[in-house]
Amino acid sequence: MDKHLFNDLLKTAGLSKKEFGEILGTTGATISNWGNEDREIPYWVESWLNLYIENQHCKQIKEAISKSGVCDLMDKKSK
Repeated sequence: MDKHLFNDLLKTAGLSKKEFGEILGTTGATISNWGNEDREIPYWVESWLNLYIENQHCKQIKEAISKSGVCDLMDKKSK
């Protein structure tokens, strides 16, 4: 993964480099160095960010369904 894709995935995830660093237990400065000449982006970061983005979408869907009351209606019908 190159630095451009990394930055795009962070943006899609809604994470700053500082926030991503906090999640990982490191600093934003460390994250900022990834993708520079001598600091490759770790191999696992792309899949991690893709899963994080997917999880955020799932949370949004779950919240929308919960707010809609659809599950409450289904529970009442089954009783």
